[in-house]
This record gives sequence, C-alpha cells and structure tokens, in this order.
Amino acid sequence: MRIYIKGYVLILAVMVSVILHQPEVVTGQARVPAMFVLGDSLVDAGNNNFLQSIARANYLPYGIDLNSRPTGRFSNGLTFVDLLAQLLGLPPPPAFADPTTTGNKTLQGVNYASAAAGILDESGQHYGARFSLTQQMVNLETTLNRSRTLMNPKAYKDYLARSLVVLVFGSNDYINNYLMPNIYASSYRYGPPDFANMLINQYTRELMTLYSLGLRKIFIAGVGPLGCIPNLRAIGLAPPGRCIDGVNKILGTFNQGLRSLVDQLNKRSPGAIYVYGNTYNAIGDILNNPAAYGFSVVDKACCGLGRNQGLITCMPLQTPCVNRTQYFFWDAFHPTQTANSILARRAFYGSPSDAYPLNVQQMTFFR
Repeated sequence: MRIYIKGYVLILAVMVSVILHQPEVVTGQARVPAMFVLGDSLVDAGNNNFLQSIARANYLPYGIDLNSRPTGRFSNGLTFVDLLAQLLGLPPPPAFADPTTTGNKTLQGVNYASAAAGILDESGQHYGARFSLTQQMVNLETTLNRSRTLMNPKAYKDYLARSLVVLVFGSNDYINNYLMPNIYASSYRYGPPDFANMLINQYTRELMTLYSLGLRKIFIAGVGPLGCIPNLRAIGLAPPGRCIDGVNKILGTFNQGLRSLVDQLNKRSPGAIYVYGNTYNAIGDILNNPAAYGFSVVDKACCGLGRNQGLITCMPLQTPCVNRTQYFFWDAFHPTQTANSILARRAFYGSPSDAYPLNVQQMTFFR
C-alpha cells in the first residue's frame, strides 16, 4: 500500500538523481566546528553499551559492515548522523557514556543518543536504563561546561553559535509507550492529538533550552511512518505489502506540530535557525518507489525472526541477508546503512519537502 503524503508533488527521477549523485564526503575544513546528537536508537553510537539496558546492539551481526565490529549502533553499519557528519567534514561524534570521550575529543561534538529513549521520561522504561531527552540535555550541559574551560569566552560563544545540534526523538514515545497499552496508560489518558500535543509541549521546553545555552543551529527530525517498520507489520498482521495505516495516521499531529513549532521558534529566536527534518516524507517516498533508490525489499528486515523478519529483532550471531544494500530495513526497527545514507543526503541536500525551511548544507551558512 502506498503511504499518503499531503502535498506530495515530486519529479521522482530528477530528485533521486540529485540526492544520489552528490559528493560522498566534504574534504578540507569542516563546515561546522561540532555536531551534538540527542536521540534514540536510530542514532545511538553506543551509549547503551554502558547502561544496564536490554536495548543494546553490542553484538554481531550489528556492525557487520563496519569491519564486523559491533559498536552499539543499531545498524549493519553507520547511522544517519554518522553519515551526516561525513557530509559536514566531521568524524562521527563519540558516545557520551564512553569513558574515553573526554577533553579535546569532545570539541567536534558528542553523541548523547540512547536506545529506547523518548521525549517522555517513562517511554521505553521496560528496557531498563536509558538516557531520556531530559537526561540527555543534562549530559549535553555537562559537556558544554567542560568545553567552556578550553577556550576564551568570545571563542566559546562563536563555537556554540556555529555548531549543529541534531535531535531524533518521538518514535519510542509511540512504539514503546502509546502503542503498548498493556504496559503504559498513555493511550487510555490521551487521544492521539492530545498525546502528540503533550509531546510537543515537553519537547518545546528543551528546544528553547538549547537556545538559552547559546546553540543556534538546531535540526529536529520528525517521526517516520512507524506503521511500515517490520515489527509493527508483523505484530499488526498487516496484509502482504501493506503498512499499518492506523499507526501512520496518528503520527500526523506530532509531525505537523513539529513543523509549526519550527516556524514559531524561528520567529522568537533571533540569530537562530531551527529546521524540521521531514522523515515521514523521505522514508515514505523511498518505500513507495523502492526501485528508484536501488531497493528490492522494503517490507522485511535483513536480520530478524518471524513474520517479515520483524517479530523478533536481530539476534546474536544470526546470519543476516547477503544483499544488504537492497534492503531498506536492517532489523525489526532500524534502517540499513544504505537507507541511512539516502536519508542523510536528503537532510543535507534536500528541498523544503525534506528539510524545512533550510537543508543542513544551507544551515551551515546561516549566521
């Protein structure tokens, strides 16, 4: 079933050519001094390796395409933010919880993302320890307080203003909260619009805190079509080739709210640029037109068990699919490195339908 995207007008062949034929890596001087990443397992670089959590990816075949080295990333290779860092001319930001992430190593950015984390502190708690959005903000301030001691006040202010912050939240507030009524009461307390508005209100406070800290370039990714991930296709018993439409529909208020919030924050935050990353649009376009992007399988995981290889996610030492570049989904929940590469390019080079009101490349020139 095709995913409906409001206002979707696209000359597909031209857009795909633009996205897929840009340079791989920016060479020379980095476009921004640092990139700070807050989020969930879509961008976790290994923080949960150091937490008492069952939401970990510190075993093969995770990392199979990173020289068979599992790092805690929930992919066969690099994540969206690792690949975005490459386009910015930066190394992948190291995990905050890694004891070696100290001193000068933090100056080009840090990754605070934590698998199972949500905007709400309670989201994902059944997995054990994780850094929620609230805790990740505390961790970010810890890093910035240390960085302040490494440069003079003027240089520090400029450093913050030119650095990029990327936030990837919301999926777990649905998958591991609202859509789990047997564990969480949120779906009994709130209808979908009220729940989305509650998330937006809490998110807004933290996004405004980033501005008060001196950060000025802030990219906020929306939630993708969760009804199309292998896990929800499997447990929702979707007909072959179809997504769970009911799940996708409830995400509209949240994503539309984020886009509206970006407009509001840009009006009230002089010298700053907040950007909405339209993840739903980008993934929906790929799933609707997989061959145009080189994919042959978009409804099953490359590594997993059960229906759609998504009922149980990728297990230790499980043999994954061989043709990983032809799969959009790596495991029951997360994209492959190939898919992440396309999503990173759309965020970096894309039109306002992908990144609103500016793409990441344009953000780097904003002053």
